[in-house]
Amino acid sequence: MCYKLFLLVSILLSPLASAAQSHYQLGVGSTNILDTYLSQEKFYGIGLSMLYTREHYKDSCRWSTEWQHQLHTSTADDRADNASLLEGMYKLYSGCYYRLTSSSSKGICNPRTLQLYVGALANVGLGMIYNTRNGNNPVQARLGLQIMPSVKATYPLRLFRHAAMLRYQADLPLVGVVFSPNYGQSYYEMFSLGNYDHNIVPTTFISAPNFRQQLSLLYTVSPKFTFSIGYLGDYQQQRVNNLKQHLYDHAVMIGIAKNM
Repeated sequence: MCYKLFLLVSILLSPLASAAQSHYQLGVGSTNILDTYLSQEKFYGIGLSMLYTREHYKDSCRWSTEWQHQLHTSTADDRADNASLLEGMYKLYSGCYYRLTSSSSKGICNPRTLQLYVGALANVGLGMIYNTRNGNNPVQARLGLQIMPSVKATYPLRLFRHAAMLRYQADLPLVGVVFSPNYGQSYYEMFSLGNYDHNIVPTTFISAPNFRQQLSLLYTVSPKFTFSIGYLGDYQQQRVNNLKQHLYDHAVMIGIAKNM
Protein backbone atom coordinates (compact mmCIF):
# COMPACT_ATOMS: atom_id res chain seq x y z
CA MET A 1 0.00 0.00 0.00
CA CYS A 2 2.81 2.44 0.86
CA TYR A 3 4.57 1.83 -2.45
CA LYS A 4 1.32 2.31 -4.38
CA LEU A 5 0.73 5.57 -2.50
CA PHE A 6 4.13 6.98 -3.43
CA LEU A 7 3.68 5.81 -7.02
CA LEU A 8 0.32 7.55 -7.21
CA VAL A 9 1.73 10.77 -5.79
CA SER A 10 4.61 10.65 -8.29
CA ILE A 11 2.20 10.23 -11.21
CA LEU A 12 -0.04 13.04 -9.98
CA LEU A 13 2.84 15.46 -9.52
CA SER A 14 4.64 14.70 -12.77
CA PRO A 15 2.37 16.93 -14.92
CA LEU A 16 3.27 19.87 -12.64
CA ALA A 17 6.90 19.66 -13.64
CA SER A 18 8.04 22.05 -16.34
CA ALA A 19 11.61 20.73 -16.43
CA ALA A 20 13.49 17.52 -15.79
CA GLN A 21 17.00 16.16 -15.51
CA SER A 22 18.27 12.69 -16.42
CA HIS A 23 21.54 11.78 -14.71
CA TYR A 24 23.59 8.73 -15.77
CA GLN A 25 26.43 7.60 -13.49
CA LEU A 26 28.93 4.74 -13.47
CA GLY A 27 31.24 3.94 -10.56
CA VAL A 28 33.68 1.47 -9.08
CA GLY A 29 34.76 0.91 -5.49
CA SER A 30 35.18 -1.44 -2.55
CA THR A 31 32.66 -3.97 -1.23
CA ASN A 32 32.36 -5.67 2.18
CA ILE A 33 29.87 -8.57 2.36
CA LEU A 34 28.64 -10.76 5.22
CA ASP A 35 25.81 -13.28 4.97
CA THR A 36 25.76 -15.86 7.74
CA TYR A 37 23.32 -18.05 5.79
CA LEU A 38 26.17 -18.73 3.34
CA SER A 39 29.24 -18.29 5.55
CA GLN A 40 30.39 -16.86 8.86
CA GLU A 41 33.27 -15.14 7.07
CA LYS A 42 33.41 -11.56 5.82
CA PHE A 43 34.25 -11.10 2.16
CA TYR A 44 36.07 -8.14 0.60
CA GLY A 45 36.23 -7.20 -3.05
CA ILE A 46 35.49 -4.81 -5.89
CA GLY A 47 32.05 -3.61 -6.94
CA LEU A 48 30.62 -1.89 -10.00
CA SER A 49 27.67 0.51 -9.61
CA MET A 50 25.36 2.00 -12.23
CA LEU A 51 22.88 4.70 -11.24
CA TYR A 52 20.21 6.46 -13.28
CA THR A 53 18.35 9.38 -11.69
CA ARG A 54 15.35 11.17 -13.15
CA GLU A 55 14.18 14.35 -11.42
CA HIS A 56 11.08 16.40 -12.29
CA TYR A 57 10.74 19.88 -10.83
CA LYS A 58 9.20 23.32 -11.33
CA ASP A 59 10.63 26.56 -9.97
CA SER A 60 7.19 27.91 -9.07
CA CYS A 61 6.23 24.71 -7.20
CA ARG A 62 7.92 23.44 -4.07
CA TRP A 63 7.12 19.80 -4.88
CA SER A 64 9.33 17.61 -7.08
CA THR A 65 9.53 13.92 -7.93
CA GLU A 66 12.45 11.56 -8.30
CA TRP A 67 13.09 8.11 -9.76
CA GLN A 68 16.35 6.19 -9.34
CA HIS A 69 17.44 2.89 -10.85
CA GLN A 70 20.51 1.43 -9.15
CA LEU A 71 22.35 -1.69 -10.33
CA HIS A 72 25.27 -3.12 -8.39
CA THR A 73 27.42 -6.18 -8.98
CA SER A 74 30.55 -7.33 -7.20
CA THR A 75 32.96 -10.17 -6.56
CA ALA A 76 34.57 -10.68 -3.15
CA ASP A 77 36.94 -13.13 -1.44
CA ASP A 78 37.37 -14.22 2.16
CA ARG A 79 40.49 -13.41 4.18
CA ALA A 80 42.11 -16.79 3.47
CA ASP A 81 41.31 -16.47 -0.26
CA ASN A 82 39.62 -19.90 -0.15
CA ALA A 83 36.11 -18.89 -1.23
CA SER A 84 34.43 -16.22 -3.30
CA LEU A 85 31.07 -14.52 -3.42
CA LEU A 86 29.33 -13.22 -6.53
CA GLU A 87 26.71 -10.57 -5.78
CA GLY A 88 24.18 -8.68 -7.86
CA MET A 89 21.39 -6.28 -6.86
CA TYR A 90 18.84 -4.06 -8.60
CA LYS A 91 16.99 -1.34 -6.67
CA LEU A 92 14.23 1.04 -7.71
CA TYR A 93 13.64 4.24 -5.75
CA SER A 94 10.57 6.40 -6.30
CA GLY A 95 9.32 9.31 -4.26
CA CYS A 96 8.56 12.99 -3.73
CA TYR A 97 10.37 15.95 -2.18
CA TYR A 98 9.25 19.27 -0.72
CA ARG A 99 11.60 22.25 -1.08
CA LEU A 100 12.00 24.06 2.23
CA THR A 101 13.77 27.08 0.73
CA SER A 102 12.66 29.51 -1.95
CA SER A 103 14.11 29.63 -5.46
CA SER A 104 14.04 32.25 -8.19
CA SER A 105 16.36 30.55 -10.63
CA LYS A 106 15.75 28.65 -13.84
CA GLY A 107 17.31 25.23 -14.14
CA ILE A 108 18.25 22.63 -11.59
CA CYS A 109 21.99 23.41 -11.86
CA ASN A 110 21.68 27.18 -11.40
CA PRO A 111 20.11 27.89 -8.02
CA ARG A 112 21.14 31.18 -6.40
CA THR A 113 21.03 29.96 -2.82
CA LEU A 114 21.36 26.82 -0.77
CA GLN A 115 18.33 24.63 -1.45
CA LEU A 116 17.04 22.12 1.14
CA TYR A 117 14.55 19.32 0.44
CA VAL A 118 12.77 16.74 2.58
CA GLY A 119 10.81 13.78 1.28
CA ALA A 120 10.34 10.04 1.22
CA LEU A 121 11.22 7.22 -1.15
CA ALA A 122 9.79 3.77 -1.73
CA ASN A 123 12.63 1.31 -2.38
CA VAL A 124 12.12 -2.08 -4.05
CA GLY A 125 15.18 -4.34 -4.21
CA LEU A 126 15.85 -7.67 -5.91
CA GLY A 127 19.15 -9.55 -6.00
CA MET A 128 21.22 -12.56 -5.03
CA ILE A 129 24.53 -13.68 -3.52
CA TYR A 130 26.29 -16.84 -4.73
CA ASN A 131 28.99 -18.67 -2.75
CA THR A 132 31.30 -20.54 -5.13
CA ARG A 133 32.40 -23.03 -2.45
CA ASN A 134 29.04 -24.08 -1.03
CA GLY A 135 27.68 -27.38 -2.30
CA ASN A 136 24.53 -27.11 -0.18
CA ASN A 137 22.55 -23.85 -0.17
CA PRO A 138 25.04 -21.91 -2.33
CA VAL A 139 22.64 -19.05 -3.16
CA GLN A 140 20.95 -16.45 -1.00
CA ALA A 141 18.11 -14.45 -2.57
CA ARG A 142 17.55 -10.82 -1.60
CA LEU A 143 14.10 -9.28 -1.94
CA GLY A 144 12.60 -6.40 0.00
CA LEU A 145 10.55 -3.23 0.14
CA GLN A 146 11.36 -0.22 2.31
CA ILE A 147 9.91 3.22 2.97
CA MET A 148 12.79 5.66 3.42
CA PRO A 149 12.72 9.28 4.64
CA SER A 150 15.15 11.29 2.53
CA VAL A 151 16.85 14.69 2.57
CA LYS A 152 18.64 16.59 -0.20
CA ALA A 153 20.70 19.75 -0.36
CA THR A 154 22.15 21.67 -3.31
CA TYR A 155 24.61 24.55 -3.25
CA PRO A 156 25.71 26.77 -6.19
CA LEU A 157 29.31 27.29 -7.27
CA ARG A 158 31.23 28.98 -10.06
CA LEU A 159 34.15 27.00 -11.52
CA PHE A 160 36.18 28.32 -14.45
CA ARG A 161 33.39 30.77 -15.30
CA HIS A 162 30.84 27.98 -15.55
CA ALA A 163 27.92 27.17 -13.29
CA ALA A 164 28.41 24.23 -10.94
CA MET A 165 26.52 22.66 -8.08
CA LEU A 166 27.24 20.53 -5.03
CA ARG A 167 24.47 18.01 -4.39
CA TYR A 168 24.04 15.79 -1.32
CA GLN A 169 21.34 13.20 -0.64
CA ALA A 170 20.83 10.87 2.32
CA ASP A 171 18.23 8.09 2.65
CA LEU A 172 17.33 6.18 5.82
CA PRO A 173 14.87 3.28 6.22
CA LEU A 174 11.81 3.61 8.41
CA VAL A 175 9.79 0.43 7.89
CA GLY A 176 9.80 -2.38 5.35
CA VAL A 177 9.44 -6.05 4.62
CA VAL A 178 12.06 -8.55 3.41
CA PHE A 179 12.28 -12.17 2.31
CA SER A 180 14.65 -14.37 4.30
CA PRO A 181 15.08 -18.08 5.00
CA ASN A 182 15.14 -19.01 8.64
CA TYR A 183 18.26 -20.25 10.40
CA GLY A 184 19.02 -23.78 9.13
CA GLN A 185 16.19 -23.74 6.57
CA SER A 186 17.00 -24.71 2.98
CA TYR A 187 15.45 -23.32 -0.17
CA TYR A 188 14.38 -26.88 -1.01
CA GLU A 189 12.22 -26.89 2.12
CA MET A 190 10.65 -23.56 1.19
CA PHE A 191 9.93 -24.03 -2.50
CA SER A 192 9.76 -27.81 -3.02
CA LEU A 193 8.19 -28.90 0.27
CA GLY A 194 6.29 -25.68 0.89
CA ASN A 195 7.47 -25.37 4.50
CA TYR A 196 6.93 -21.73 5.43
CA ASP A 197 8.95 -20.58 8.45
CA HIS A 198 8.54 -16.85 8.98
CA ASN A 199 10.13 -16.12 5.59
CA ILE A 200 8.36 -12.78 5.01
CA VAL A 201 9.69 -10.55 7.78
CA PRO A 202 8.65 -6.98 8.68
CA THR A 203 11.64 -4.73 9.37
CA THR A 204 12.28 -1.38 11.02
CA PHE A 205 15.27 0.96 11.27
CA ILE A 206 16.33 -1.17 14.27
CA SER A 207 16.42 -4.61 12.61
CA ALA A 208 17.54 -3.20 9.23
CA PRO A 209 19.51 0.02 9.90
CA ASN A 210 20.44 0.81 6.30
CA PHE A 211 21.87 4.10 5.08
CA ARG A 212 22.60 5.46 1.61
CA GLN A 213 24.29 8.75 0.75
CA GLN A 214 25.32 10.50 -2.43
CA LEU A 215 27.66 13.46 -2.86
CA SER A 216 28.13 14.91 -6.34
CA LEU A 217 29.79 17.88 -7.99
CA LEU A 218 27.92 18.83 -11.16
CA TYR A 219 29.73 21.05 -13.66
CA THR A 220 27.74 22.64 -16.49
CA VAL A 221 29.48 22.28 -19.85
CA SER A 222 26.53 23.47 -21.96
CA PRO A 223 22.90 24.53 -21.42
CA LYS A 224 21.85 20.93 -21.98
CA PHE A 225 24.65 18.84 -20.51
CA THR A 226 26.36 18.65 -17.13
CA PHE A 227 29.37 16.56 -16.11
CA SER A 228 29.43 15.00 -12.64
CA ILE A 229 31.87 13.34 -10.28
CA GLY A 230 31.04 12.11 -6.81
CA TYR A 231 30.69 9.41 -4.18
CA LEU A 232 28.01 6.79 -3.56
CA GLY A 233 27.91 5.07 -0.19
CA ASP A 234 25.36 2.28 0.25
CA TYR A 235 25.40 0.56 3.65
CA GLN A 236 22.86 -2.26 3.91
CA GLN A 237 22.49 -4.44 6.98
CA GLN A 238 19.83 -6.52 8.67
CA ARG A 239 19.40 -9.12 11.38
CA VAL A 240 16.32 -11.31 10.84
CA ASN A 241 15.48 -14.98 11.48
CA ASN A 242 18.72 -15.41 13.48
CA LEU A 243 20.71 -14.53 10.36
CA LYS A 244 22.95 -11.51 9.91
CA GLN A 245 23.66 -9.73 6.64
CA HIS A 246 25.55 -6.66 5.59
CA LEU A 247 26.71 -5.21 2.29
CA TYR A 248 28.83 -2.06 2.50
CA ASP A 249 29.67 -0.35 -0.80
CA HIS A 250 31.85 2.70 -1.41
CA ALA A 251 32.07 3.87 -5.03
CA VAL A 252 33.59 6.79 -6.93
CA MET A 253 31.01 7.85 -9.52
CA ILE A 254 31.37 9.74 -12.78
CA GLY A 255 28.53 10.66 -15.06
CA ILE A 256 26.68 13.07 -17.28
CA ALA A 257 23.34 14.77 -16.79
CA LYS A 258 20.98 16.00 -19.46
CA ASN A 259 18.68 18.95 -18.73
CA MET A 260 15.31 19.10 -20.45
